[in-house]
Amino acid sequence: MSMLDPDLLLRAYSVGVFPMADGRAAPEIFWVEPKKRGVLPLDGFRLSRSLAKTIRSERFTVTADRDFAGVVAHCAEATADRPDTWINGQIEAAYADLHRRGHAHSIECWQHGELVGGLYGVKLGAAFFGESMFSRTRDASKVALAWLVARLKAGGFRLLDCQFITEHLASLGAVEIGRQDYVALLDSALGVGPSSAAEGGVGPADFFALDRLAAPGDTAETVSGPISGWRITQLLGQTS
Repeated sequence: MSMLDPDLLLRAYSVGVFPMADGRAAPEIFWVEPKKRGVLPLDGFRLSRSLAKTIRSERFTVTADRDFAGVVAHCAEATADRPDTWINGQIEAAYADLHRRGHAHSIECWQHGELVGGLYGVKLGAAFFGESMFSRTRDASKVALAWLVARLKAGGFRLLDCQFITEHLASLGAVEIGRQDYVALLDSALGVGPSSAAEGGVGPADFFALDRLAAPGDTAETVSGPISGWRITQLLGQTS
């Protein structure tokens, strides 16, 4: 099995291309550049009253980068609804390498000490490319996505790329846009192109800014102690 070069992977993301495999056991990967792209506007996340209630209930303990390998492994598992996966061995290994380099991150949902939901993706500039999510109990993947959106908003990100639109993602605010519009958003998030120059460039996005908002000793405008579900719903804005 050939290896997927992580540096090549980052260059591919920078031009809107990402890898997939035909199945878990497939020996090779192919490159995908969709004509229509799913994105989730960070100010357009659809926080329903029921989801907000679930987040505030603290039913799940939510972490970042605690078990990246575990999240990817769960995303690659076959399920009743998805008998095979596009995540083969070389994709799994390449993203593990990106994680070690600080370019790939995960959000985990825990319940009674068990990993029951989560997602992972790639950070490049002020863009986050969502790769895959999983859920082993009701609402776990929705909660993980809500925490991701709040984290990206706190960190100054500009783009959350969902790759392909699904009914699940659309219900949470994701929309489908054409290739040309996507490239413009991507260039702006990466700090290149005319739109970025017109806006005075892009500051560095910080995946861990949310954690510092919750750190003891911050200003009076921040909270102290662990990040609460209430804080997340505040960052996400009004419920629908």
